[in-house]
Amino acid sequence: MANKSFVIDTSALMAFIEKEEGAERVRDILRKDTIIIPWLTILETVYISQRELGEEESITRYALIKKLNAKIIWDADEAILLNAARIKANHSLSLADSVIAAIANQQKATLIHKDPEYETLQGVIEMEILPYKK
Repeated sequence: MANKSFVIDTSALMAFIEKEEGAERVRDILRKDTIIIPWLTILETVYISQRELGEEESITRYALIKKLNAKIIWDADEAILLNAARIKANHSLSLADSVIAAIANQQKATLIHKDPEYETLQGVIEMEILPYKK
């Protein structure tokens, strides 16, 4: 059986890095499935880490992300742009989440996250929801 593909949202990546609830599920996926990390997930992870923990920790986390067994999507082509625009126009999502969802859609991958904002996309894209923060 072929492994499954997952696009990881910032919330799921941060859960993994910070060992929050859901981190074990992300670790399991990294071990046996294909993880796709959009550049926006990396950008958000790095700037949140820098804001909360300082530049040195943000660079350490960036280096960790680059070492993961993951495919990084560094750009957005016309199909992603138009799909993200459609998602953003029809659903209440941030720009970054719209692009991340469009990448999941284009890659025919399951979006893994713990962000309630994505609930508006239930039935639109395949997703796995990790436990939300309390």
